[in-house]
Amino acid sequence: MDAAVVAWLLAQLGPTTDQTDLQARYDRLGAARAVALEVLHERRAKLLAEPLQLTVNGVATLDQSANLTGLERQIASVEDATTPDEPNGGDTLVIAPLQSARSRRHHYPPWCP
Repeated sequence: MDAAVVAWLLAQLGPTTDQTDLQARYDRLGAARAVALEVLHERRAKLLAEPLQLTVNGVATLDQSANLTGLERQIASVEDATTPDEPNGGDTLVIAPLQSARSRRHHYPPWCP
């Protein structure tokens, strides 16, 4: 796992994520996307294992449903992202032929641009 993969994983999972754990997962799974998704799915499962809302009448209310929504959006984002360890990892080269603005089949009068 090179520095670009570590930087991408930390950007997806947060700077306090244990890099030793990330390295072990990367060695086992072999892809940055798989590592990020595994960590995010574990976080989601942990959140779902506890009640999403807790209310102490007249004292406090704790609502974790927005955190669940955020994790699900982050999972979708990682699934669509290009990772640095993929072919063309974020660097896409597009080659297109250049064409004249004028069609070569038509003869335009000299006063036409």
